[in-house]
Amino acid sequence: MKKNRLRSMIAIAMLSSISFVLMLFNFPLPPFPAFLKVDFSEVPAIIAAITMGPVAGILVELFKNILDWLFAGSPTGVPVGHMANFTTGVLFIMPVWWVYHRLSNTKGMTTGLIIGTLSMAVGMSLLNYVLFLPLYTKFMNFPVLSGGELYSMVVLGILPFNILKGIILAAIVLLLFRSMQTWITKQRAAHQA
Repeated sequence: MKKNRLRSMIAIAMLSSISFVLMLFNFPLPPFPAFLKVDFSEVPAIIAAITMGPVAGILVELFKNILDWLFAGSPTGVPVGHMANFTTGVLFIMPVWWVYHRLSNTKGMTTGLIIGTLSMAVGMSLLNYVLFLPLYTKFMNFPVLSGGELYSMVVLGILPFNILKGIILAAIVLLLFRSMQTWITKQRAAHQA
């Protein structure tokens, strides 16, 4: 039992570190607002979740955001972007874990990624509308967005961006999954023992 716990802690630390490094290589997509950036840091969190369980995936998301905040800081002084990134990651990886936990094959992974993409897109649209965008405007001293401007930002910017981000992440995860499926199965068995 102690050996499994130690192995899990080491794996979570390694995957968090990889996730943090991947987060540094973020990039915007030209048609969307500049603050929306794609990175591949959710991939290690998905690996953690499907091999060690949902808590491991959440911890990878948490640790990578803490590391990024410590090293890069936050333009608002408050880690609003890091909280949004953490929430985005959790909304994406949890459905993937849940579906894959019940249907442990390529179909389950594909279904989980589709549901994760929709969960992330819809969840972050709602959370940006009621929480994250108002926090950004408050801490950055930007003019407050009116109802119509806020709605347009969410519907025309955040929603399609997160759908596209989910599609990109899903494609990468599926490519990795096909080559790592045997290893993933062994890791799941080792962590469940």
